[in-house]
Amino acid sequence: MITGWRWLNEPTSWDLSGDTLTVTTDPDTDFWRTTHYGFVRDTGHVYGTEIVGDFTLTATFAGAYRDQYDQAGIALRIDRTHWIKSGIELVDGQQRISAVVTREFSDWSVAPLGTPRSVTVEATRAGDAVTIRYGLDGADPITLLRIAYLPPEVPVLAGLMAASPDGQGFRTTFTNVELAPRR
Repeated sequence: MITGWRWLNEPTSWDLSGDTLTVTTDPDTDFWRTTHYGFVRDTGHVYGTEIVGDFTLTATFAGAYRDQYDQAGIALRIDRTHWIKSGIELVDGQQRISAVVTREFSDWSVAPLGTPRSVTVEATRAGDAVTIRYGLDGADPITLLRIAYLPPEVPVLAGLMAASPDGQGFRTTFTNVELAPRR
């Protein structure tokens, strides 16, 4: 399913074996725009493909998160000022489910998770809304995390995301990736 996709900010080390993508993030990588921190970063890794219209993107991933803000998950990107990312982010030594929605300025929401072995995140685009759900340790993504605005019928780079804003990089593996148009 994920062969033929392309990189935005290709990491130095990655491997695609069948439908399993393993990534080691490069240091000093992130996606963020201005809010609270005052900086703009557009250096995180995304492996994805362009899609227009309504769709559902689902991915399961597990990472060896080590350093503050190490993160992995999914991303929907129109351009450098309009995007959504959601997944796991290591915050104060704990894995948190996270969503960042950026429309010129980034906003961020997190919730505690414990220490799941893996997380599945699903983003469904329907018209002008993206609904993000998640599940833990192989469970279907049924827990609602966020509903966010995303302009309808605009092409989106939809795919897998990982970054290490403060750390030296970490390894994460993506499986069970599915991108399906919705009718």
